[in-house]
Amino acid sequence: MSVRLTRRTLLVGAAAATITPALAQNDVITVRPGGVFRPVRIAVAPFAGDPDAARLFTSVISNNFKRSVFLQPVDPASFPEPALNPDQAPQMEAWKAVNAQYVLTGRAQRAGDGRQRAEFRLWDVQSGQQAAGQQYATDPKVSRRVAHIMSDQVFSRITGEKGFFDTRVVFVDETGPAEKRRKRLAVMDQDGADVNYLTRGDDLAVTPRFSPSSQDVAYMSFSGDEPRVMLLNLDTRQREAVGNFPGMTFAPRFSPDGQKIIMSLSNGSTSTLYTMDLRSRATTRLTDSNAIDTSPSYSPDGAQIVFESDRGGTQQIYVMSASGGGARRISFGEGRYSTPVWSPKGDYIAFTRQSKNGFGIGVFKPDGSGERILTEGFHNEGPTWAPNGLFLMFFRDPGGGAGAKVYMTDVYGRQEFVVPTPSYASDPAWSPLLN
Repeated sequence: MSVRLTRRTLLVGAAAATITPALAQNDVITVRPGGVFRPVRIAVAPFAGDPDAARLFTSVISNNFKRSVFLQPVDPASFPEPALNPDQAPQMEAWKAVNAQYVLTGRAQRAGDGRQRAEFRLWDVQSGQQAAGQQYATDPKVSRRVAHIMSDQVFSRITGEKGFFDTRVVFVDETGPAEKRRKRLAVMDQDGADVNYLTRGDDLAVTPRFSPSSQDVAYMSFSGDEPRVMLLNLDTRQREAVGNFPGMTFAPRFSPDGQKIIMSLSNGSTSTLYTMDLRSRATTRLTDSNAIDTSPSYSPDGAQIVFESDRGGTQQIYVMSASGGGARRISFGEGRYSTPVWSPKGDYIAFTRQSKNGFGIGVFKPDGSGERILTEGFHNEGPTWAPNGLFLMFFRDPGGGAGAKVYMTDVYGRQEFVVPTPSYASDPAWSPLLN
């Protein structure tokens, strides 16, 4: 189901909230590596209202927080108040006794006009004040999305960072035996729910990438002997080829404004980076060497491009101006580096590193300093950023008869989770926050 509702159309009114300037500043946690890390403890009380809707909201929000790393849901078995009236403040002293720092209450029920009305209130246990609250009136079919939006509001209110729950992930669904995988594009919510298939699997589809400004996905399609970069609109399901090049085009990715595609064009034993303006279809060549230049990714401001190249003899990561020209190498650790992706914040570049320890997913700063490997083993590849720059997804293929699975970790490598998919899955690509 394609949902084109905006957050503004979902919103019908803010619940009363009292937030003092001191509270707004002092209860925000610091998100940074190193030191002692303690997630914020939050109790998600069972929602009131219609039983099925209440259970859905409670479950989706609780599961989102479990996977958020920075928020830790309190065990419901320890709740001092099993059932809370969302119109009344919790008994703060009782919640302090179980070390809850926040309590979330809510309600979801069908209104007389057939729409579902859902609301939440976030209570700061220490101050005893309501820290946030919101009400929504929506079609009941989008209940899961409303729960994700609520989760984002709570996450942002507590951490001071943007949320990431109201997002989708496009990926390659893989079925069949190892020697003959059927690969088709699919899209799901960031928690693995609401999977929809975008291609039938007649043609091999790989390396999908979300547009930052529209409901378009760029990917590489193998149809017979004609591999090419394709654009697919998620709303209309219309597809079109990006240009008609004599060689193989691959590794497509959008510019930050969504107006260009950057990709690699193969010509014999070399490959070159090109951009294409999606309106005029004019192309610009960016690199000119006897090397394999591929996997380009723009910086968030569109001024620079990071890419992988073997121009120095081994696979390494380079940065250059978005208009082309000279490139500087930024990877100097042990092994080969590939699949660089610039963080939406601009503070890190994620990559895959192949060394004697296996395949690692890591990050370093745009100048190559501060390298950290978040996870390592066989066979990790293809990092993609959450829109808030705090989380990464990637895929891991153990080889043999087994297949790839999608995983998620935070940017500091504190926790790692499997993202549930119907079958084997690879090449995840995270969307921006939905509008």
